[in-house]
Amino acid sequence: MTEEREARGDGQERPSTAADRRGRRSGPAPTGETRGGRSAVREARPARVSLFARLARFLREVVAELRKVIWPTRNQLVTYTIVVLVFVSFMVALVWLFDLVFAQGVQYVFGT
Repeated sequence: MTEEREARGDGQERPSTAADRRGRRSGPAPTGETRGGRSAVREARPARVSLFARLARFLREVVAELRKVIWPTRNQLVTYTIVVLVFVSFMVALVWLFDLVFAQGVQYVFGT
């Protein structure tokens, strides 16, 4: 593998472990004992936040995301609305036509 990289000329070695590929160090755990490959040290959990604080944060995030939306212009909105109405009208007519044909077929087959 190294010969292929040298032939390409980029001079970079391929990381040997998945942790190296993700940019993490593959050395021993910082502190504590390891159990099954995981560090026994646990991260501190944040304090519980009240329901109203969580709701307020959620609403702030919703508003922030809505500000990122590229809203259509009035002309685009009218165009899209017309396209949708034409398409829906076509589909209604097509279903009505199929219903009419199948109803006639059933009346022919069963003679009612």
